[in-house]
Amino acid sequence: MALRDRLRRLVQKPGSVDLAPFRAIVDEAGAREERVRELDEASLTAAAAALRAGDGPVEADDLAELCAVGREAARRALGERPFDVQLVGTLALLSGHVAEMATGEGKTLAGALAAAGHTLRGRRVHVMSVNDYLARRDAEWMGPLYRSLGVSVAWVGQASTPGQRREAYRADVTYAPVSEIGFDLLRDRLVTDPADLVLAEPSVALVDEADSVLVDEAMVPLVLAGASELDAADPRYADLVRRLRPGLHYATDEEARNVQLTPAGTREVERALGVDLYAAEHLAVLTAVNVALHAEVLLHRDVDYIVRDGAVKLVSESRGRVALLQRWPDGLQAAVEAKEELEASPSGEILDSITVQELVGRYPVRCGMTGTAMAVAGQLTEFYSLRIAVVPPNRPCVRDDEPDRLYATSADKEVAIVEAISEAHASGRPVLVGTGDVAESERLARRLTRAGLEPVVLNAKNDAEEAAIIADAGGYGAITVSTQMAGRGTDIRLGGSPPSAAPGTAPASTDGSDHDRVAAAGGLLVIGTGRYHSSRLDDQLRGRAGRQGDPGGSVFFTSLQDDLVTRYAPDEDARASSGADGRVDDKGAHWIVGHAQRVAEGVDLEIHRNTWRYNHLIGLQRRELLAEREDVLRGDRADRMLAAERPDRHAELTGIAGASAVAEAARQIVLYELDRCWAEHLAILADLREGIHLRSLGRGLDPLVEFHNEAVPAGKRLLPEAKRRSVAAFEALTASEDGIDLDAADLKRPSATWTYLVHDNPFGSLDERAFRGLVSMFKRRR
Repeated sequence: MALRDRLRRLVQKPGSVDLAPFRAIVDEAGAREERVRELDEASLTAAAAALRAGDGPVEADDLAELCAVGREAARRALGERPFDVQLVGTLALLSGHVAEMATGEGKTLAGALAAAGHTLRGRRVHVMSVNDYLARRDAEWMGPLYRSLGVSVAWVGQASTPGQRREAYRADVTYAPVSEIGFDLLRDRLVTDPADLVLAEPSVALVDEADSVLVDEAMVPLVLAGASELDAADPRYADLVRRLRPGLHYATDEEARNVQLTPAGTREVERALGVDLYAAEHLAVLTAVNVALHAEVLLHRDVDYIVRDGAVKLVSESRGRVALLQRWPDGLQAAVEAKEELEASPSGEILDSITVQELVGRYPVRCGMTGTAMAVAGQLTEFYSLRIAVVPPNRPCVRDDEPDRLYATSADKEVAIVEAISEAHASGRPVLVGTGDVAESERLARRLTRAGLEPVVLNAKNDAEEAAIIADAGGYGAITVSTQMAGRGTDIRLGGSPPSAAPGTAPASTDGSDHDRVAAAGGLLVIGTGRYHSSRLDDQLRGRAGRQGDPGGSVFFTSLQDDLVTRYAPDEDARASSGADGRVDDKGAHWIVGHAQRVAEGVDLEIHRNTWRYNHLIGLQRRELLAEREDVLRGDRADRMLAAERPDRHAELTGIAGASAVAEAARQIVLYELDRCWAEHLAILADLREGIHLRSLGRGLDPLVEFHNEAVPAGKRLLPEAKRRSVAAFEALTASEDGIDLDAADLKRPSATWTYLVHDNPFGSLDERAFRGLVSMFKRRR
């Protein structure tokens, strides 16, 4: 067995799974298909129920029966007979792997069969989606299949009430955005009555768009905040930095990731404000000016954010759409709002937070599906112990992926893109254009309009219409200009496909003649306007063409002035001869573009690793405190502890108000002090992490070691400090025959709470600033 595994690793990609055992099970399921098809509805449901054999070892015979029964249930309930490769994907998910399945290969159905299979093994499943729309659509679309198998299903969205959430999480299978599950967990960690808990104990996390969620969003902190203050930035600073001149008053680094005042800029600011910026008493002013400068210079409207309904809406870099509930750290968020002359949004104390990586890590069983997993196989193995099952397409992919077309300048590139689109459109061939940001998509759309073409634009400004826009992108002569296509969740079918009448309805069939006409024109042509910072995103865009064996093609247009090149390979000699149209054929120039992308991927990986190292310790400390909190919430631990610490006071209060009233008061006091100590600990760690790099770099020390040297002792003081405060609050209680007066203990919880996701500072997170030298290091690697 060991030798066979070693040989397989030699011929397969690292981290990939041998599919032979899965194929054998699918073949056996095929042999049972005729028998299962003869079952009536009640017998089919009974056959599924018979598979509920507890959580013991799963035999191949059981899996074959599950595949056979699931296939027949899907055929009857959805009108879709799963392909063999879909069942292979189902088995990979049931085995705790990530199934890599190309766009259009039926991941939704494979995932539903796997979720049902996990449920039939006695596990509760959370299907983690990337947004509300997909969670509801997939739950309702797959609902008839689940009901046929005797499995309950529900979904959670942003608008779900606590009661609706509690009921949904009690279902066998719950579809929900990963952020909503995280927010529900954070809220559960602050309840003071077990009856208020929403989430059930986790069992299986089945992650849709697994690479995006587990890698791209793994470090995004989900935050629960409390209080109701406004963190408004002084508009004077926004007005002041707006008047400063680049090169004279401020300068950016070579990557345009940081900005600082020049001596002339410092003098200008000091003159305008009448202060000495670097005097100790004016440190807050210096900080406010720098944050305003970052907001003005490094954050661009319609690139990093849009303004909608009087508010700043962040744009997800990996998805090109509005990042719902996401915001920058409060100071920067307020500075951008001041820059745009908008009303300040609420901010306050962080009560608790959790990263997506830690959230998913809570589940004993993890699996996922995506179209592009192998590119991050190492990270999925390193951080989640997940391996990849590369499932082949049902029909061979015949898409023609052309080599990049490289141009000397961005202007030359855009002219060439318009010409390529015009040429394809003239033949009736549909074109999907993937751009880097909102501004680029709108600029290209204007160019196309001036050329007499009529593009449809899909970006963060109109992402509510995305399903309808994507469904029509394969129509004859269609031109669709979109920001990043990851996680859009709708197939592009040749000839066009009208969107579902309601969420969860299977996409309507296309007219055969329309399909044939588009296929004859060459199928969908995908054009990328530049390489993304990750090759996975390139592949996700390419994968929109050539679904289910359809013809199609893809080509990326790049330039030596692209942001990817100027940011991650600025020192490379990019001089190369070009033709009259600006086209560059030099192999060295093409290497530079690929090199810049590899640098970006390397830096992202190191930042991911470093962030995990910091958050791992915080997670361990949180686990210890939560174990204590759970005992207090559900039992009499608080009452016993305070009775042991202050027996006389406990007896006195019990004699006045009764044992149950004292026990409840003790519980509320200890819960409050645990929560307060944790919130204060998070603030201490945030300040520590902010300053540790400067201190350690100045002394030539490892910042992570220095962080641990201070964070570990601080964590050990948490529970003793909470106990000390609880005893003091217990002493301050007053009692009467009517009960305990908790007001005397000063247990003031926030009057309001809200949730959001923190977007790392785009000009360089703490980790990115610490690893800024990595860019230079990776540049030298060839």
